[in-house]
Amino acid sequence: MSDTPFGFGLPPEEPDDGDEGKKKDQQSGGGQGPANPFGFGMSGAGGLGGPGADNPFAAMFGSMNPNDLGAAFQQLGQMLSYEGGPVNWDMAKQIARQTVSQGTPDGRKDASVGPAERNAVQEAVRLADLWLDDATALPSGAGTAVAWSRAEWVEATLPAWRELVDPVAERVGNAMGDVLPEEMQAMAGPLIGMMRSMGGAMFGTQIGQAVGVLAGEVVGSTDVGLPLGPAGKAALLPANIESFGKDLGVPQEEVRLYLALREAAHQRLFAHVPWLRSHLFGAVDGYARGIKVDTAKLEDVVGQFDPQNPEQLQEALQQGMFQPEDTPEQKAALARLETALALVEGWVDAVVHAAAKPRLSSADALRETLRRRRASGGPAEQTFATLIGLELRPRRLRDASRLWASLTDAHGVDGRDGLWAHPDMLPTATDLDDPDGFVHREQLDFSELDKMLGEAAGKPDLKKKDQDGTGDDGRGKAKGDKGE
Repeated sequence: MSDTPFGFGLPPEEPDDGDEGKKKDQQSGGGQGPANPFGFGMSGAGGLGGPGADNPFAAMFGSMNPNDLGAAFQQLGQMLSYEGGPVNWDMAKQIARQTVSQGTPDGRKDASVGPAERNAVQEAVRLADLWLDDATALPSGAGTAVAWSRAEWVEATLPAWRELVDPVAERVGNAMGDVLPEEMQAMAGPLIGMMRSMGGAMFGTQIGQAVGVLAGEVVGSTDVGLPLGPAGKAALLPANIESFGKDLGVPQEEVRLYLALREAAHQRLFAHVPWLRSHLFGAVDGYARGIKVDTAKLEDVVGQFDPQNPEQLQEALQQGMFQPEDTPEQKAALARLETALALVEGWVDAVVHAAAKPRLSSADALRETLRRRRASGGPAEQTFATLIGLELRPRRLRDASRLWASLTDAHGVDGRDGLWAHPDMLPTATDLDDPDGFVHREQLDFSELDKMLGEAAGKPDLKKKDQDGTGDDGRGKAKGDKGE
């Protein structure tokens, strides 16, 4: 075959001699440019359009030095020999780490976290947890507080990305076997296997690049509203927090503390609402099942790649191959997912504001900044939307935040947080349209919610009143009669 199938943007191996090696690599044509999906250095006299254009292998490899050529064949061999699941996650991890090592567009490189930064993060999370005690009935969910580099964030969150991406990638892998005519499929077993290996490499490459870019944007482990990190571990990224707060005109300590409040609030929710994680990931999976693959575009990507016009392939991949089915079931799945994300983010927004407003002069400004950041999403989030046909944004964050605040005013902190006892008790998308109607609905029995939440978690009641009636809530202080 003279046409190179797919042509996924694999970055070159990291040179052993750092920046100098990168400069040499670029001079030799081994660097990856936007018009070179393979990163094989196709420019120069032996490149495409030059004297070697009649020989596709000479065109692809002619200008490379032996070391670059060996690395290219090694990566191509890894792509073709992969026999795992729908995504080559080893490749995704490798590329994510390479993307992180290249630094962010503003020139900031990744670096190991020092003792001073680690202590600052631990102190911020500790103080955030103390402040949250007054703002929520849910006890602390952060057993440990850690400061991560970007590379450490990649390592810690890849298992969660795997759970999110694999269902959609599986659909693409199955579709790849369908792009061949039916009469050819019986005799094209090895080709189909190669195509699926290349499909795993395609997703591994694209997901790795997106995760690597996202690692340069996130400030913690729960930025996208999902628990991406290990349970019970509140994590912040000092380098990204510094970049985030640089132009806000707010002291760095306040920025760190506000972000620690958000991270610690997420940890409380996911730790003490045991069904929530599976509910969110199940909503993502339910929506993914209704996504259909654009097989016509897939056929174009697989069969009509022109080695002399690699930009065409890049554009096709960036446009995505997924379309949500226009059915009532798919629309309902999307509504469930968007509502679930909004309820989580809205609760965190309301709780953090209640804890920060009396204590931080910059609370309002930071709140609005974070709201806009979540509403717009960064480049990496847009990449994931293209790759898996899904935007992980809480489109109704403000509506949900107002509803949770109204519930607090009407029924107290315990009554509000008791709604997390069961998914059927949570507000729906319709309730977000009419928050007052939900808040004052007569059939809501708030008196038993704490008990139900404790039973659902297999733990004692949240309020944990002691036998002598002092009302100790298990955290060393009385909560009074809020919500009763």
